Amino acid sequence: MDAFVNFLNGIDDVMYYPILIIVLTAAGLFFTFRTRFVQIRLLGTACKLIVEKPASQQKVSSFQALMVSTASRVGTGNIVGVSTAICLGGPGACFWMWLLCVIGASSAFIESTLAQIFKQKDKEGHSYGGPAYYIEKALKLPVVAAIFCVFLIATYAFGFNLLCSYNLQSSFQVYSFYDNTWTPVIVGAVLAVAVGFCVMGGGKRIVRLTEKVVPAMGIAYVLISLIIIFAHITLIPDTFAAIFEDAFDFRAIFGGLSGSCMILGIKRGLYSNEAGVGSAPNASASADVTHPVKQGLVQTISVYIDTMLLCTATALMCLSSGIAATKDVSGAPYVQQAVSTVFGDFGPIFITVAMVLFAFTTLIGNLYYVDNALAYLNKKRPPSKVFMRVFYLVCVAVIFVGALVPMDLAWTTADITMGGMTLINIPCCVILSGLAIKALRDFEKQKKLKLNPRFHAKDIGLDESKLHFWKSE
Repeated sequence: MDAFVNFLNGIDDVMYYPILIIVLTAAGLFFTFRTRFVQIRLLGTACKLIVEKPASQQKVSSFQALMVSTASRVGTGNIVGVSTAICLGGPGACFWMWLLCVIGASSAFIESTLAQIFKQKDKEGHSYGGPAYYIEKALKLPVVAAIFCVFLIATYAFGFNLLCSYNLQSSFQVYSFYDNTWTPVIVGAVLAVAVGFCVMGGGKRIVRLTEKVVPAMGIAYVLISLIIIFAHITLIPDTFAAIFEDAFDFRAIFGGLSGSCMILGIKRGLYSNEAGVGSAPNASASADVTHPVKQGLVQTISVYIDTMLLCTATALMCLSSGIAATKDVSGAPYVQQAVSTVFGDFGPIFITVAMVLFAFTTLIGNLYYVDNALAYLNKKRPPSKVFMRVFYLVCVAVIFVGALVPMDLAWTTADITMGGMTLINIPCCVILSGLAIKALRDFEKQKKLKLNPRFHAKDIGLDESKLHFWKSE
């Protein structure tokens, strides 16, 4: 097992440095300048669009699509991922998370806008799509689209679910009743059964569940974090000083690059907000909007919610608590000890409850994406009910196993599968970005005329006969 984990770690290190660091940074800056900082410039417009209603109650709203993508983004990574990055890499990891978030929000805009432009329509009039569809329809690369779907399934049905389950069971390590043999088994079994029961109800149940749970879960976590931060308010200036000092300690960074704050911040930032990975477009395509850019803008909000709000809450809460960030407490224990400085014995319990909710909604959101990829591989048709039940049972088994595997194996598997998705999606988005830019200009032109922007393919030089959803009325 150690040899296998070391082999995966070798792949992981090369994939993220230098490949993914260069790809993500270059693409994010390219999209940021081409869109003229759309992720900042139109932030107010994006916030207003969240509450826009769909044409009918049966359609998926922008808010619902946002909640599905946020359910997958917001998860145990916001707690355990941030803690691990700080404990193993240093406080400077926070800065690199923030930087990746701001740059990556432009990538989220491009990929979600493209997903809307090339989305498909089912027999009931609902829309669906994602990277596989714009890779096939716009680039004429069906084989690449299929490979992307394979990576997506490997990431969300296996890699992320394995890691999510591990992260949850690790939050029980601080309790006296924790047993190295039986506690992971019990936690894994309960989580697997709960998720299995939910996903058997289909995609609509997933949308309804995440719409209710995600906002409440996020708000409660941020409120607790703020209480702890204000309780240690005098330490906040020193906390920010430590973050920036460590972030720009290039001698330390390049002295041990693979374990540096920069690499760990980028890894955990990408794992957490998923900007450019190609996951959120699968949810974005389902939203009923009058113009693709609307959902592109809405999806930038999801990236900010994840990193600027929840990841930052975790980082400041931990770093200002006075608890030493060491390898021994990396993961849930560091966060639990930080909360305990104000809430005592209630602290670990709250984090465990938060982890349960984060883990559950993440697992549900993950499988929503997988449904879309499986349909694509099955010639654009949903697989049979028998196949899906068997597949879900396999996913449930992965969730159970995830609670039992070593930490390194769980993190590395998720990193590699997610990296594979990103290395396919980002170059495709760069090639097709011109269409998203034209759509953005069309949207802004209509907004200046005080119109509710409506999309027509010909306005951005596309032949509407080649599009499956957007047809002239």
